[in-house]
Amino acid sequence: MPDPRGDLWIANTVSDLIQGDVQEHLPLDQIALQGDVLGLGTTTSVDNGELTFLRNGGGDTTIWQCRASDGGIHPLVRGDRNAHFPYVCFSGDVSDLRVLVDPAELGDVKGRPLQELMAGLIARWRVEGRLAEAPIYGLRAELQWHSLVITVASKLCMGQQRRNTAIAQSEESAATAGRSLYDLLQHYRLAEQDPGEPTDPIRYLGRSLQWDCCGFFDMDPANGRVTVPVEGAHLHLHGCSTDLRHGGHLHHEHSGTLLRAVKRLALYPLQQLHQLASDLAIEDLAVEAGMARFSVVNRGAMDVSDVGVAVVVNDRYSSHRYLRLPWLGAGDSEAFSVPLDLGAGRHKLAVIADPEGRILEADGLEANNRAVLELML
Repeated sequence: MPDPRGDLWIANTVSDLIQGDVQEHLPLDQIALQGDVLGLGTTTSVDNGELTFLRNGGGDTTIWQCRASDGGIHPLVRGDRNAHFPYVCFSGDVSDLRVLVDPAELGDVKGRPLQELMAGLIARWRVEGRLAEAPIYGLRAELQWHSLVITVASKLCMGQQRRNTAIAQSEESAATAGRSLYDLLQHYRLAEQDPGEPTDPIRYLGRSLQWDCCGFFDMDPANGRVTVPVEGAHLHLHGCSTDLRHGGHLHHEHSGTLLRAVKRLALYPLQQLHQLASDLAIEDLAVEAGMARFSVVNRGAMDVSDVGVAVVVNDRYSSHRYLRLPWLGAGDSEAFSVPLDLGAGRHKLAVIADPEGRILEADGLEANNRAVLELML
């Protein structure tokens, strides 16, 4: 995977995730973690959780998985076959882009909304020329809380909402999806004391109130790249408690979240955004000795799962053959041979990868999903 400084790579988007995208995955091995690498994301529906990118003692970056089941965390390691991410965004080593902020410049932060603090700081420093203009700013922070509500994303608790539903039909419904997203997730509370309310649906985890955080401030959040697609939802922040007991998405807008202090803060202007996507193709279609032979190739940057392939003769979809690939990694291919029962005369053979359109592909890349062969026997 290319690792240019100052670039942000986005594998799917938060909008894709809301709409039930579970077919495309970026494996951990595709993310270089040398140096200061910013990022956040979610793990698969098989092993639910959030991803937090934190600096480690060796000066590099470790990805921590935050579990939906109990709010606990553990580090992900290379070679973990479960470490595939349906949504993740990440930078290269941005050490030389780091802009340190003296917390004193924020003034009295107690009880102030974190997003408001970040928005004011970024706007002021851009005007003063202390911060380069960028579409998205990465940030790292050590934050202390009076109380904190976190959520841990789970594809299962999102209800497996399907794309191409009412969520994507209008700006109003997209905004509704964004507002309701966090209500669907597992919530946990950190505070000095357990509220002790039997009817409180938020589980109390303890007094771990100092957190290392990594996230992004999107200047145009409505497009849903790294935040929910709602106007004004600029800040998306994940983190882990400094005692490494808990982690998740910091629900900084929740009524139960109250900031105490900003201990450390750094901003990173990210200038170039790159969308990673899948690109399925049917190649080498031929008919030999009564067999249709072809390959399904993944020319994209994302692994894909549960891929369907339709083999259709003479446009007779009611009697087509249907094949399925459990997994096809980026750059990989799978060869198939399918027997045909064709009589004499003219025939048309079509082979279509992902005929249901379940795999996200960039605009203009869908044409090679289909291969057609005219035959005269």
